[in-house]
Amino acid sequence: MVDPTILQSDGSGGAAAVVLVIQLAILVAFVAGLAKVFAKAGEPAWGAIVPIYNTYLMIKIGGNPWWYLLLLLIPLVNLLVLAKISVDIAAAFGKGLGYGLGLWLLQPVFYPLLGFGDASYRGPGV
Repeated sequence: MVDPTILQSDGSGGAAAVVLVIQLAILVAFVAGLAKVFAKAGEPAWGAIVPIYNTYLMIKIGGNPWWYLLLLLIPLVNLLVLAKISVDIAAAFGKGLGYGLGLWLLQPVFYPLLGFGDASYRGPGV
């Protein structure tokens, strides 16, 4: 016999659905922004949805060597490497250090801003 208290709802299902919809909207905006960044840099936009490959493309756009992928596997070192990659991506689009730190710390906000904004790709190290 099923305990009837298990079948009672506390009303949290609706709140969970709202949170899920918000999270999905943020994810879609982030992936779309990242795809636009890749397209502006002359890379395939579909790379934004492929794990590891999208990280490689970000490394490439920033003008860093491929072996930064290996450094991302090392705890604590990966935080510094990701910060450098983000700052280099910002520089490749003509943005400053503050914008690069935003790309590092608030990726779901700054990648759509970079992708859908008026920034154009200038190349690594520019």
